[in-house]
Amino acid sequence: MTDQSVIDTTVRRLALALDALDAAVERRKQADRNEEGLAAQVQALGVDRTRLAAALDSETARTRALETTNREIAERLDTAIASIQSVLNLNE
Repeated sequence: MTDQSVIDTTVRRLALALDALDAAVERRKQADRNEEGLAAQVQALGVDRTRLAAALDSETARTRALETTNREIAERLDTAIASIQSVLNLNE
């Protein structure tokens, strides 16, 4: 082998190594972008979970208030029905 052919071979090997390095860097950049995208999705899911938990707590409190009101109304209706029944019984 001549010095020139050794240099040519070395230059080709260096070019191939640089191409492989460039491809590896691109793959790493893509992996980083994917990771950042996943991190953003996880963050968004966390925000959604917090919002939904707050909404659930609010609706649970509202349900309890409605149940309490419903019981109070039922008691008042029972009292009214008993009063009306007693007036009807007196008039019979």
